[in-house]
Amino acid sequence: MRFECQSGCTKCCEQQGFVYLTEDDIPRMAAFLAMTVATFEHRYVYRTRHLRRLRVPRHAQCEFLKEGGCSVHPAKPFQCAAFPFWPELVGNKKNWRKTSEWCPGIDKGDLVQIEKARSTAADMKAAHPHLY
Repeated sequence: MRFECQSGCTKCCEQQGFVYLTEDDIPRMAAFLAMTVATFEHRYVYRTRHLRRLRVPRHAQCEFLKEGGCSVHPAKPFQCAAFPFWPELVGNKKNWRKTSEWCPGIDKGDLVQIEKARSTAADMKAAHPHLY
């Protein structure tokens, strides 16, 4: 597998879907934005019994996606940092190829060791067990 994020690319952020959060993502992002956790949660987080995700209006992009890219990049959610090594992509050639149709970083750069990709996918699965 090859993957190297391409400078200035925001294609992954432009895809339809939710950004799920770990409990660690919330205080990290709040601190980056100089907010209390409570304020950050009230403004940006939607919770259910088993899931936490960023609030986004239907058919809209992530609120943190700005013209210059991700405005919280240094503190971005684990889901974003793990891309494209998600369980549904790692080890599934069809899904990997389909994702490569819109992601210019796939098949670029140095080889990524499959163990590292699988480890990231396993961490994603462990972080969001109700998604997988």
